[in-house]
Amino acid sequence: MEMPIVADVLVHRSIQITFIQYHHMVDHSPETVADPVLGDAILQRTSEAGSFDLDETWHRGPSLLSAQSSKGLARHLNQFFALRVCIRPPPRVHFSLCSPFRSLQIRFPFTLKRMILTLEWTSEGVRFIDQTKLPLEETYVIATSYSQVADVIVTMVVRGAPAIGVSAAFGISLGAQKTDAATTEEFAPEFAHICAVLAGTRPTAVNLFWAIDRMKALFAKLQANGASLAEVQKALLADALAMYDEDIAACKAMGAYGAELMPDEGGVLTHCNAGALATCGYGTALGVIRGAVERGKQIHVFADETRPFLQGARLTAWELMADGIPTTVLCDNMAASLMRQGRIQAVVVGADRIAANGDVANKIGTYSVAILAKEHGIPFYVAAPWSTIDRATATGDQIPIEERSPTEVTHHGGKQLTPHGVGICNPAFDVTPAKYVTAIITERGILRAPYSETLQAMELVAR
Repeated sequence: MEMPIVADVLVHRSIQITFIQYHHMVDHSPETVADPVLGDAILQRTSEAGSFDLDETWHRGPSLLSAQSSKGLARHLNQFFALRVCIRPPPRVHFSLCSPFRSLQIRFPFTLKRMILTLEWTSEGVRFIDQTKLPLEETYVIATSYSQVADVIVTMVVRGAPAIGVSAAFGISLGAQKTDAATTEEFAPEFAHICAVLAGTRPTAVNLFWAIDRMKALFAKLQANGASLAEVQKALLADALAMYDEDIAACKAMGAYGAELMPDEGGVLTHCNAGALATCGYGTALGVIRGAVERGKQIHVFADETRPFLQGARLTAWELMADGIPTTVLCDNMAASLMRQGRIQAVVVGADRIAANGDVANKIGTYSVAILAKEHGIPFYVAAPWSTIDRATATGDQIPIEERSPTEVTHHGGKQLTPHGVGICNPAFDVTPAKYVTAIITERGILRAPYSETLQAMELVAR
């Protein structure tokens, strides 16, 4: 009989952990295991659940799992027990787990917070935090069909290249689960239509097409092998959930690599939101900042408000405030002044697509920040998962740039700000030439110019 697993706590691998174990139930010997997917999950195999208590301010009882695979276990941890670590010196926090059969004590100068769940697969459908309502309302949307997932992407309830990619994979899975087809062959035309609908949502983020292509390749393989529709449904969902796990693991790896590039203390500017809300958790650019803070670096974040959708003012500030990381929001046209005053020591941003030569497409306004950083001798870093790199696109000139609705510029909070009939230009992204990029931070390592060579070399190593 398989023993249930109790998830005790998920912490960063660099934290020193002391286990103090005693046995009240002699029938079962505890076995400490580390999850191979995340690499930093500390689990205790036992037959009963305990409870968490952190300075009397955070309490949660772990639920019993029946882990069918390490990936399934990691997914459960990500959804319900994933914790972030934030520095709070000088007091030392005492964290203990108490149960009838053992105790766990961890002493370290951090506080723990739950990871933001940008999206998650549930029995009801795909659950999204509604980013259009943040920061004043924390509400959630359930998408129960692929068309609803497409709408969630278009309306920017969910946004950020990595999150969009996994959302599309979940949307395809939903479509497969809800089909009226009886066989794989009968479902094939519908599958193609579902992929086309999701591919038409937003053109710039290459992660969207990467995820869809991965699902297409899986479906083609299953179809060629004569898989039943039930097998196809199961495999598509498993792969979408794997993408979810992989994204969080990639963000944590980027955070570890990028933390070394951040200043020991000082200001770090970021543009738009490349945090947990733009990914499945932890974040890319904000993951780098989190990684630096976890290592004891004294970082003060300057967040561009990021007109016209205000991702920096609304989302980045909300995330970092929740983590207790010092944050100041500034208007987009204030960055140069702060750089000249010496208040910015580094810039780190995310990306929606990186061309083979290192040109970077990111939220509109990134290009001007890169130019300003170059002028002031400030390093400009880009953090993005490998799925954001599009080696099929030679340069940034070939990256399609999405044009958003004029109302994002003409209106705010339901109130019109501009004269009737005035022309509006609202590109969602711009392209920063590779010459302005100091380094690209990925889960595989750090890339430096010439990017066409280093990208190719890292791709060959990965194979």
